[in-house]
Amino acid sequence: MGVAYKDYYKLLGVERSASKDEIAKAYKKLARKYHPDLNPGDKSAEEKFKDINEAYEVLKDEEKRRMYDQLGPNWKDGQQFTGGPGFENFNFHFNGTQGGFGGVNSDFFEALFGQMGRGGFGGQADDFSSFGGSYGRRSRRGSDVEAEIEISLEEARKGGSRQVTLSNGGVSSNLQITIPAGIRDGGKLRLRGKGNPGNPAGDLYLTVRYAKHPVFRVDGLDVTCDVTLQPWEAVFGAKKRVPTLDGEVEMNIPAGSSSGRRLRIRGRGLGPAESRGDEYVNVAISVPKPDDLNEEQLKLWKALAAQK
Repeated sequence: MGVAYKDYYKLLGVERSASKDEIAKAYKKLARKYHPDLNPGDKSAEEKFKDINEAYEVLKDEEKRRMYDQLGPNWKDGQQFTGGPGFENFNFHFNGTQGGFGGVNSDFFEALFGQMGRGGFGGQADDFSSFGGSYGRRSRRGSDVEAEIEISLEEARKGGSRQVTLSNGGVSSNLQITIPAGIRDGGKLRLRGKGNPGNPAGDLYLTVRYAKHPVFRVDGLDVTCDVTLQPWEAVFGAKKRVPTLDGEVEMNIPAGSSSGRRLRIRGRGLGPAESRGDEYVNVAISVPKPDDLNEEQLKLWKALAAQK
């Protein structure tokens, strides 16, 4: 069965004559648009991102690009293929004899499949059953691994480097990872070659989850915290130190602020710098219990109550 032909040039939106710089520019533009961190939960964007990465990996390499232009994207797998430019009506057939390839010149076959020609494929092996017989062995890419990582809101805000321990098949390994500033809850980090072993090794995909924070609550890209006022601060206004993910800041509390009032600090939330959320501060007023008041304070409160 043939493998569907992917037009890598079409995926990147460039002409077949495009230069390396034009290909790189097109790739960067599309990678930013479809990156999983900017499209959390969007499976179509994730698949598109994988396709454009696959296309760029081939087209940026002169030798891979030359082979792709001649044979289509599956030249490296040694599989029967259909549809590469110039090969629309061309198929390879194998006669079922060990080491024999009906109608195909051995030099051409070796040029097509490199060291996978007569006699074996090397590397991690698997039966090459797509030829309808045992024609040697081929290398197999290791499978990808998925895991979750929990980060603090401060790490999500600022980014940074941290060490994680991955346990895979009973074997633990320490990995140093970089957390990009502004990464969203549910965003994915890809570590090339850190998945299951193979030739090449698979990739490791880490899904980012925000840890519960002792001060802030998260709503999308916005964060919310509380500030407590004494009754006179609520009446006359005050300057209060309030927490943010970047450290404390001084905030002006307007006079006459009632309990439940919501104040905003722009740009102190989560997400990428160009679309960062805000911080909201909920006002709460602390009212003393009569038993906690001394005699003089109690008289003042009663006098205040008598003024209404």
